[in-house]
Formats: sequence, C-alpha cells, structure tokens
Amino acid sequence: MATGKPKRSPEVIEDILIQRIFLVTLTNTDNKQVMYLEKMAVENLREGKSLLLNRDLMDEVLVGKLSGQFSGKSLFQYLTGCYGRAFEEGKKISNMKDVDLQSSLLNGVIKPAKKLLARYCQIDLCNPDMFPHSEKISAGSALLQIIFSAVSQNSNACGNEFLNEFFTETDDYEIMAPIFKDLYDRLKHEISKVNDSPLGNFVPPLKVFRMLVRFPNGGKALVNHPLWLPKGEAVNGRVIEEESILGSFFHISHLTDVMISGQPDFELLDSSNSSASHLFELSSANLPAIMCNLYDGLEDILLCLLNSKDTRERVLEYMGDVIERNSSRAHMNIDKVTCASSGMFVNLSVVMLRLSDPILNCLAKRDKIDARYVSIGTRLNLRRLTTLHATEEEIGAWADENKYGKSQYGFICECFFMTARVLNLGLLKGISECKSLTKDLSTFKRVLTEVEAQPTTPYSLEEIARLNRLIGLQSNEKSSYEFQLDNNLQQALSFYRLMIVRLVDSVGGFKMPLPRSCPVEFGCMPEHFVDDAMELLIFSSEVIPKKLDPYLLNDFMNFIIMFIASPNYITNPYLRAKMLKLLNCWTIKRNDSATAGSPYQGHQLALASPFQGHKLALGQYLVGSLLKLYVDIEFTQFLEKFFIRNQITQLLKYVWEEPSHLDAWKKFAKEEEKGVYLNFLNFLINDSIYLQDEGLNKIRKLKEMDKQRKMVKEREDRTDESHSEVEEEPHSESQSDVERDIREYIALALDNINMLAFTSEQITAPFLLPQMVERIANMLNYFLVQLVGPKRNSLSLKNAEKYGFEPRILLRKIISIYVHIARDDKENTFAAAICKDGRSYSDKLFTEVAKVRGLGEDGNWMELQEFANLGAKVRLVASEAMDAEAALGEIPDEFLDPIQCTLMTDPVTLPSSNVTVERSVIERHLLSDTKDPFNRSHLTQDMLIPDVQLKSRIDEFVRSRIQHTS
Repeated sequence: MATGKPKRSPEVIEDILIQRIFLVTLTNTDNKQVMYLEKMAVENLREGKSLLLNRDLMDEVLVGKLSGQFSGKSLFQYLTGCYGRAFEEGKKISNMKDVDLQSSLLNGVIKPAKKLLARYCQIDLCNPDMFPHSEKISAGSALLQIIFSAVSQNSNACGNEFLNEFFTETDDYEIMAPIFKDLYDRLKHEISKVNDSPLGNFVPPLKVFRMLVRFPNGGKALVNHPLWLPKGEAVNGRVIEEESILGSFFHISHLTDVMISGQPDFELLDSSNSSASHLFELSSANLPAIMCNLYDGLEDILLCLLNSKDTRERVLEYMGDVIERNSSRAHMNIDKVTCASSGMFVNLSVVMLRLSDPILNCLAKRDKIDARYVSIGTRLNLRRLTTLHATEEEIGAWADENKYGKSQYGFICECFFMTARVLNLGLLKGISECKSLTKDLSTFKRVLTEVEAQPTTPYSLEEIARLNRLIGLQSNEKSSYEFQLDNNLQQALSFYRLMIVRLVDSVGGFKMPLPRSCPVEFGCMPEHFVDDAMELLIFSSEVIPKKLDPYLLNDFMNFIIMFIASPNYITNPYLRAKMLKLLNCWTIKRNDSATAGSPYQGHQLALASPFQGHKLALGQYLVGSLLKLYVDIEFTQFLEKFFIRNQITQLLKYVWEEPSHLDAWKKFAKEEEKGVYLNFLNFLINDSIYLQDEGLNKIRKLKEMDKQRKMVKEREDRTDESHSEVEEEPHSESQSDVERDIREYIALALDNINMLAFTSEQITAPFLLPQMVERIANMLNYFLVQLVGPKRNSLSLKNAEKYGFEPRILLRKIISIYVHIARDDKENTFAAAICKDGRSYSDKLFTEVAKVRGLGEDGNWMELQEFANLGAKVRLVASEAMDAEAALGEIPDEFLDPIQCTLMTDPVTLPSSNVTVERSVIERHLLSDTKDPFNRSHLTQDMLIPDVQLKSRIDEFVRSRIQHTS
C-alpha cells in the first residue's frame, strides 16, 4: 500500500519558514541566494543544539546575515525584501487547516519577524555605520518609492503594512525625526515639480503627505521642520506659499498665478501623455472631482494636525502667520510679489469652511465664539481693522477691560475668526477679481467689435487675434472664479449666516427696536465681516441665483432690516447702501424696471420669497429703515448719493405696491410727519430739482453742440474747404458723454417725481406743513415753467425718447402732484404757497397747460379738470393776498424775516447767533442743514426759542392795519 508524503513537524516548518524569509540556513546548501551561517551552525553543533532555525534565533540570524556579504542589493533592500517574503508567507499560513499551528506561526514567527525587520530598517537608516556593508542611503530615497507605491495601489497591502510597522515600531521622536525630515524635504521637491504646471498630478504627493501626518511622529516632525513656517525679515506671504511644505500644496490651483511664467492653460495640458504627471485630462467636466480630491486631502492633513495636542498650536500659528503676512491682499491692488496667490487663498477659504462645518451645522455652538478675541486675541491683529462702529478709543478701552480675562481661546473661536479673515482675503477677493475680469471682458469685446468693423489690414488681423486670445484667457479665468463660488456657495452662506446670527446675539437677538446705544461687542467687530456677507449675497444673487436657498436668506433679511438705517450701529453708509442693493436683488421687478439684459431677469420670483410673509418686513421696520437710509445717504459723496437713493426709490416703489407695506408706510409717515419723513420729502424734492435741472441743461448743451456742427457744415459748403481744415469750437465733453448724462439725469429725476406723485395721492399731510408747503409749491412751479413756459422750445429734442425724455409724461406727473396735494388743501395753504412763489408762478402757466395736446389721452382728463380748478383757486387766493399786502402797507424791518424778507407770523430766536427768524423758514432750512445760517453753529428744531413778545406786537400790527383799511 502506497503511503503519502511524510508530515513535517512544526519545528521543521518553522525552520523552513525562517529560511524563506531571511534567506539563511544552518545547513550547508548549494542555493546561492541563501546564506549559510557557518559560524552559528558550528556553535550550535558544539553545544549540541539543533541545526533547525526557530523563532528565538531570528534576531541572531538577522545580525549574522547583516554582518555577511551582499551582492547587488543594499541592506535596506534586503530587509524590505525579507518583509515582503514574510508578508507572503503569512498569507499562505492563513490558509492552513491546522488552526493551532496557524496561530503559532502567525503570532510567533510572522508578526515578530515583521516587527524585527521594521526595527532593523530604522537602524539601518538612522545608524548606517552599525553594519559593514550599509550603503548609507538617505531615508527619503529609501522610503519614498515604497510610500508612493503604497498610496497609488489600493492592493498594495504589504507596502502599507510595512510603512505602518516602520513608523510605529518606536515612539522615540528623536530617532524618527531625521527620517521624517528627509521625507518632507523630498516630498517638497516632488510637489514643486507638480506646481510647474497648473493642476499637474498632485494626487500621489498629496496621498503621501496624508499618510505621513497620520503618524504621531510624522505630524510632530512636520511642524518642527524648518520649512513648516519660514522665519526671518524677508519672509512674506509669497515666501510662505512657495517655501513652506503646506503652502506648496495649497498653491495647487486652476487659477492663474501671474508670478509663474510660462504657465499653460489647464485645458491645453497634454492628455495623451500617460505618465503620472498627466494622470488627469483637465477639463470643466472633471474639474470638480479634481478639486475635491485636493480639498479632501488638505482638510484631512489639517484635521490630523489639529487633533493632536503636540501639533495643534503650531498649526494655528501657521494659519495666523499666513493671514497676517497676506493682510494686504485686502487692498484694491494686490502686490503679487509679496502676497500669496489667489489660488492659495481660494483653496484656503474652501478648507477653512470645511473645518468650520461642525459649527455651521450646529448654531448652538456659536456660544463658544468669544467676541473678546477681537480685542485681545494674540494670533490675529483684528484691532487694526475698520470696525462696524467703535472708535479707536472705544476699542482700546474694551481691550484694557478684557486684558486680565481670557487669554486662550478654544478651537471653535479661533477657527471662526480665522475663517472670516481667510474668506475676506481669498474667496471674497476672488469675487472682486471676477468682477474686474467681467468688466475687462466687456471692454475687450467692445474693442474687438470696433476693430472688426474697420477695413482689414495686417495690423487689424493681428489685433483681432490678440483680442481673441485675451478674451479666451479672461473668460477661462472668470469661469474658474465662478466655479469656485458655485461649488462652495452653500458652505460660505452658512458661515456668514452664523456670522450675522452671532452679531445679532450681541444686541439681544432678532427683535426691534434696537437698543438705544450700540453694545461694544457689536461695535468693535471688523466691518468686513458684514461687508463680505453682503458682497457674497449680491454676487450670488446676480450670477447664480438658482443656487440660493430662500429659507437660508431669512436671517440675512432680518439682519438687513435691523441695521440698514442704524448709523449708530453700522457707521459706513456705503455698507448700508450695499444692503440696499441686495434687497433690490431680491424683489420682483415690475414693468420697465425688469429691463432686458438685467441680471435679475428670469429669476425674480425665486428671489422674492424673503419679502413674502416676513415678520420684520411686514411691520413698519422695512419701510422706516429705507426712509431713514434715504436721509442718511445725504452725507456721502455728492453724485453717488443720487444713485444710492435711486435704488431706495426702486425698492420703495416695490413695497408701496404691497398692501401690508403700504399700511406700514402710512403709519410711519404719520408718526414721523415732522421728523424723518419730512426730511425724506425735503431731500426727495432737493434731488428732483437738481437732477431735472442737470438733465434739462444737458439737453440745451446737446442742442448747442448740434447747432455748432451745423454751422461748421455750412461754412464747409460755402468755402468748399475740406472738413479737416475747419476747426470746430472745442467742447470739454464729447457728445456721447452729454447723451449719457441726459439719460442718467432724466431717468433719476423721473423716478423721484414719480415717487412724489404716487405717495402724495395717499399721504398728503406732510406736504401741507408750513416748513414743507412752500418747498413743494416752488418745485412744481419751477418745473411747470420749464415745461410750458416761454422757453419750453429750448427743450425740443429730436428722438427725445432715445434719452428717456418725454415732456408730456413728466408734465402729467407734475399735474398729478399738484392735484393730489390740492385735494386735502382745506385751508388754501397750498394755493397760497403756489401764488407766493415770486420766481416761477404766473397765472398764465396754468392756462398754458390746457393747450398741451395729448395730456388727456390716457383717461386722466379728470385730473386736468381738477388742475384747472386749482388754477382758479390760486388766482383767487393771489388776489386776496395782494389785497392783504396792500392793507399792511410798509412793514417795519423788525417784523420781517431776515432770510426771506417776509412778514413773520411765528418768530423764534436762534440761541447761538441771537437772530430772530420765521419758524417755518428756519425749520425748512434745518431739513437740509443742521447749522445756524448766521454763524454755522449746531442747531436743531428743539433749540428754537419762541419770541412771544415779538409775535404779540406783530399780531397787533396786523390787526390794527386791517381795522384801519376796513
């Protein structure tokens, strides 16, 4: 009977296993790959020991092997080869049916052998002189290929296991630090090669980086590396980006870095090259996945470092230094030599938003955001930034108050403020650059159109090609910025929602009215915190409105309504004007407001939802806030205020047509009849007069320019001279400039007059107040003179509709205002003010209106009749006024108002100059200027002192004269 192969004993199996792993034997052999450890064998025979290798001899066997001869391989290669064989033998043993033997071999031989080999790899790299045949190779060159292989192949379990064994075999930092340093040096070199072109194949180096920092000693060695955070006087933001290890990875971007010459377009990279450096075919289709890989890796690296107490502080130090050394990125023009690239800061913005995610998903954690960080935080210098409201003295006092308090802040607090600063210097700066690119693109396209319209020449062909290249490059760059915002919008909005909720906490939450004085915690916050939120929302609303979540906008809506008209909380009027612009983005544009090509066109309904059923908006607060802002804007740049106010006008027109807002408007007008609302009407009238005047003057100027051109043409025809020999009279403005000004001024003025027309129909009382009635009457009379007076023909203009100038429509609006106010003029106050206007009023004006053809074509003939009736009433009042004036005769100078030289009826004394004036006259002055007109000292209505005795004498004078004439 045949017998099977004799079964090997465990001792024999162990001997064979160790021979295969270490390539050694204690018995002579002809196998040249296996070393015969003769000395050890002789020693065993002398002592009567077995010549079988066992687990207890592995250390001795390895020393014997390392002390012997090597051919063709370094010691390190031999050791890693042994590890690979141990790994493979382990897989075979795992299939053994004998469970006990399997366990014995795995736990007694394989695992100890791997551990032993990893330790000797460390010894060989750290102390190469210990063995006679060591080649003294660097740790980086020895390990980096193994690491690259391990991270690039998911199936390379052996490499990953070896590296894990190698880096965790000892926790002695002093032993491992030099190895990690050499690896980071080489990794820096590898990623620098990738950065020679935008978005080269950064994935393998990034995976290596992620692996290294996961080891405790790896993270510690990184933050102690000389290139973790370069130091020295010459170090700036650009140096940190280019020289620091982490900065080199944050530099990877599809955004163009102008400091790198010869950088190709990322779409044009050679996709046919199958080498590692061109692993990805870069296109808009796979760009999101590519960038996500980058952000995943950078986030993972920072989280690993932040989760260790040995490295957290150095990471925060790095972030703080990067922010501070790049603070000038906030300037209008970035110094690209000293500042890090936009690509780095956009990447940093995205990663910081990711790190902030736990706070954003749980608003309750905002309690850990300590506002005192602004005044006494040492990592960031936030005190130098412009604040929402606080003065330098107030900031200093708050800092002194807090200096003995908390000196250290939790990660949530530091992460919040660092993210706010990074977004300001990164993502928000990217928005600014995107807007500049859009403007440049528009210019290039316009120039291209002009060049293409010219006769073809070699120069024009070259110029067309150049412009097309520029347009292509600018378009790609603009798309890159839009891509970044598009893909990170929700996260950024969530952050700024947290920002504004935290700010509102400091004033008592979302409720109105606000506390009378601004809390120092709110006032000391950097202004750009709010400014950035508004910029992000405006850009998103105009460019990618479909990405906006109406629900998310509610808190922003609340915030705007609370602070848009609160200069004692947000000092900067331009920031509050930015809030206004945002509100306009969110409203439904009706009729001609939703013009073709408008950024709002096609998505108004989606963005109108913040106004629908909104708690604060439905109260008086939205209307009141807008009207207050209208008044506040008076103190900004002269020309800018008209455009800002026009935005308010557009928004007010929208809310007027909403019943709930209209009720709030009426309530506010009644409560503030002699306060804010009166100021609003005064500035509305002032602006209307100025804008209409400028528009009409520009029309006359345009006509004069046309007249001069005709004269030149006539001279040419008479003298038969060429055009080049005849000189036109020079103008400081071009015709296109004048035409543009006409369109702007007329449009702005018409919007203002339109507002006076529709508001006066339902809110009349303020127009009839003594300090207002003459203002509105004078304005209406003045416009009437322009439109139907003796010089009206000077405004006739060919193609007037081209400039938006339609005198008939304007006249209808003027008539409507007259009629609306007259309807409530029970005491003939308005009629008296009309005829009192000695500069513009004449009875003939009212009769001339009836001669204008087409005024009643749209069905407003009833208003025309009311206007005619008003004219008759004014004639009667004027006649009575003349009789009364004749009856008074010569009026003593002491009874005359020194400003208008009219009889005073309610004299008041100005406390500073001690001059006595008519109350209605000085109150009208104070609507525009809170200064005493005689000495420019501060003056308000409540400071006026009634002159009772003088009034009594005036009344007696009037009474006696009337009695005398009767």
